[in-house]
Amino acid sequence: MSKPYEKLDRLFVAGEWRDGRGDTLKNICPWDESVIFSMDAAEASDVDEACQAAVAAQREWGALPPSARAAKMLAIGDILEARKDEIADWIVREAGGTRVKAALELMLVMQVARQEAAALPYMVEGAILPESIPGKESRAYRQPAGVVALISPWNFPLQLTARTLFPALALGNAVVLKPASDTPVTGGTIFAAICDEAGLPKGLVSVLPGSGSEIGDALVRHPIPSVVSFTGSTPVGRGVGKAALDGERIKSLELELGGNSPVVVLDDADIDYAVDASVWGKFMHQGQICMIANRIVVEDALHDEFVEKFVARTRKLVVGQRDAADCLIGPVVNRDQFDGIMEMIATAKDQGAHCALGGEPDGLVIPPHVFTDVGDDNCLVTNEIFGPVAPIQRARDEEHALELANNTEMGLSSSVFSRDEGRALAFAKQIEAGMTHINDQPVNDSPFAPFGAVKNSGVGRFNGRWAIEAFTTTRWISVQHGKRQFPFSAEDL
Repeated sequence: MSKPYEKLDRLFVAGEWRDGRGDTLKNICPWDESVIFSMDAAEASDVDEACQAAVAAQREWGALPPSARAAKMLAIGDILEARKDEIADWIVREAGGTRVKAALELMLVMQVARQEAAALPYMVEGAILPESIPGKESRAYRQPAGVVALISPWNFPLQLTARTLFPALALGNAVVLKPASDTPVTGGTIFAAICDEAGLPKGLVSVLPGSGSEIGDALVRHPIPSVVSFTGSTPVGRGVGKAALDGERIKSLELELGGNSPVVVLDDADIDYAVDASVWGKFMHQGQICMIANRIVVEDALHDEFVEKFVARTRKLVVGQRDAADCLIGPVVNRDQFDGIMEMIATAKDQGAHCALGGEPDGLVIPPHVFTDVGDDNCLVTNEIFGPVAPIQRARDEEHALELANNTEMGLSSSVFSRDEGRALAFAKQIEAGMTHINDQPVNDSPFAPFGAVKNSGVGRFNGRWAIEAFTTTRWISVQHGKRQFPFSAEDL
């Protein structure tokens, strides 16, 4: 068995582990709010060093044949497999994950490495384009974008880092990564250790834990990165987008932002199945997933039975048992998130919503809450909850259900339940979201499916050939095989 990783409380810059020179960053365990470690964070000068090293490493890396880059992606997959218990422990300890969440996240990340990233080097294609000029050949080449600036979140840090890091590397790019301050290991330095162990060129990947206002902003504005990949809230994402377009170099953007995903249960749905799926899709990882079921819309004919069964199923969930294999709900990530959720619960009650299921928190563990009689302007409907709170809305009919589903400025994921797949498909096509899942809950990802959003939930797409579009650039190169006649007057045209 491999020796556990060390140095995870340090920076990884230009292929070297070293202490930071910035402010002290405390890594807090959400299960008991104890300090896992304290470290000196990165500072703005580290961003320039990392970006300069990335340029040099990328030239060599991008020139390698596809087989060489694919082999490194497979090696990374093997390291993930060999170290899965160690990595799972970090997900539980640092991100407040449960064992089932850690296992799910690791499965998704290994799929990205072994399936998507290992295949991407062979999927890059150019084209020979038609031309009207005699003797001219037009070619379209796909080339690496260069250096990718990656800012990852704290909620699914391993997966939401890997889905940019591994494809970007596979396609010949270098990456400078700033993880979330709540998860500097599982969103950051664990990847530095993995890439180091896999033998990637020095400088190809740098990891800079630090504040968003200093490191994130400096990275987005730095003139070297050509692509910015950010996952986080919509307000912060707006700032990232403005900075990426307002700096010395205009950059392309891959943004996954906030969600307000609806689950819609039509009146012909398999109610027991819809309940089971909705409970999992609402409470997985305490509801701290961008595409989680933020609200559940149920047609009137099934509403009361659905609520009764949903509450009964939710009561059976295992809550707050750190090492239990069947624990679904653990702590929220930090005290600020906790306070925001508790305030939202109190406000929802003041606004007239009925609490059908609740309970008192234990530390940062909030027991699952279920609300009914939730108005269209209730805070649980108009905000992304990001916690274990389920508002259930009653729809008069299918038309009203669609109206409720689309009553948001967000548009990430969604789902609809119906025994009639044709009816469900017609409904799904009208939901204003980047992703809709029929007879499934909204928390889905797949290595070759277009993951992305509409409206204020983001721009761009991740995974598969969409990753090629995101992390490569198209160049037009023409070859004039014979001498052409140049028009020196209008009569020559």
